[in-house]
Amino acid sequence: MPWNWELPDWPNFTCDLHQIAEREKQFLLRVGSSLATFKHIEIQECQQYIVEMLSIEGIESSKIEGEILDRKSLQSSIKRHFGIQTDVTKESKKEAGIAMLLCSVYESFDKPLTSEMIFKWHSTLFKEDSHIDDSGKYRTHKEPMQIVSSRYGAERVFFEAPPSERITEEMKRFIKWFNSSKESGSILGRAAIAHVYFESIHPFEDGNGRIGRALVEKILSQGVDRPVVIAISKVLEKRKKEYYAALEKCNKVLDIGHWVSFFSDVIIQAQKESMELLYFIIDKARMLSSLQEQINPRQEKVLLRMFSEGLSGFQGGLSAENYISITKTSRATATRDLAELVEKSALIKTGELRHTRYWLNLNRENLNIRK
Repeated sequence: MPWNWELPDWPNFTCDLHQIAEREKQFLLRVGSSLATFKHIEIQECQQYIVEMLSIEGIESSKIEGEILDRKSLQSSIKRHFGIQTDVTKESKKEAGIAMLLCSVYESFDKPLTSEMIFKWHSTLFKEDSHIDDSGKYRTHKEPMQIVSSRYGAERVFFEAPPSERITEEMKRFIKWFNSSKESGSILGRAAIAHVYFESIHPFEDGNGRIGRALVEKILSQGVDRPVVIAISKVLEKRKKEYYAALEKCNKVLDIGHWVSFFSDVIIQAQKESMELLYFIIDKARMLSSLQEQINPRQEKVLLRMFSEGLSGFQGGLSAENYISITKTSRATATRDLAELVEKSALIKTGELRHTRYWLNLNRENLNIRK
């Protein structure tokens, strides 16, 4: 059976967009809610949110491809790009490359897509990378571009992309579709189609997944006329098996309704988690502001350490031993400090004796968005 790009109607992907109409409404409602929230927060909180979201997207998108990035280094690169002060003086090439890609997509969301823009993104990812022959340009190798899985010594070709000599024309057509479909009506539908379309062409020797997911962010931003920061890759990494299975179902067909439905769910889930992070950052700022001059440096250090763990917090909760380790203080002082933080409603205490654990007392109303 031929691959999708060998079918007579390629690249005319089809799907019933009515199936995602409710999710489209939900997406737009949450965009409106986040806009209203941004109007009532400090610029530092807004900057922190953007840096956090871009770094999460970069880390998770790279993780899908089996590459592990350093979070501090990536955040430092992003901060440096936006002119925000950073404590890290040196970033690695990997983190600097993905940071430049993410920031470029964020800042140029409203600009038409061009081959030069895509080449620049690819070049930032693989600048001076010895394993890439075609950095900053479409692949040229004569060997077939195959997605291969090897299990128990048996290789299986999941997909074979168009040959290299066709890539320039295929990408011209893709870019034309990308720019002309801006007013197509369905934001989620356009994002889903763009991703499977780009991945089917697989125009680069490496980096197709990261650039393909960056294009999704560009489409979502274009759809609401403002930069959207949603860590889609975080959800895709958690649902990686589903992600690859859904993509594989598109390999030999142009009717991609199942894919559009799956990818729309991913975007909605990612948007929900992104808003949770926004409220988390707001809660952090409000708590620290309300406790200003009411807590000692040890208590502040521990609260900042707990917030640095993100929404998930300390695995299993903060213990007295954790407190002692972080602050280098005595058990008696730790017990007193923790009791004061509970009394001031900064922490919630659960359990007894050696099972005692402490949790950040966050605004539960904000976290209702999870439901």
